[in-house]
Amino acid sequence: MARLSEKSLLAVAAVVDVAIHSRGMPVAAKALAERHNLPPRHLEPVLQALVHAGILKGVRGPRGGYELARERRRISVAEISQVAESSEVAGKSKKPTVVANVIAPALANAERAFEAALSEITVDALCRDAEREGIAENPARADFNI
Repeated sequence: MARLSEKSLLAVAAVVDVAIHSRGMPVAAKALAERHNLPPRHLEPVLQALVHAGILKGVRGPRGGYELARERRRISVAEISQVAESSEVAGKSKKPTVVANVIAPALANAERAFEAALSEITVDALCRDAEREGIAENPARADFNI
């Protein structure tokens, strides 16, 4: 079964949290870390990678934090996951022949299908689900700051 890594899940949760809580004000990394029971030092590299990818926007200053850089309907889980995974330091060890020649090619199709499915899930859809579950309020304001 294909699944997202813990780092990807954290990145998706962070973006959804920012989308839910940044209505008019940036979300502080400290507040975000507290809601997810994480030390800020674990979350900050992920947030910075999301800023560099143009998914989040960093706002400096005493009331700074993070906001969405684009409309939430234009951010997919696949994009967030790609950013999270690319920010990891990949090991350069040599793969066994059976992995390189048999297993990896066989799993490549499944990974492409999984990636395509993730591309269909947007932050907007996740925020609407959170609102239906009572996790987030349903604000009448726009979800994008210019």
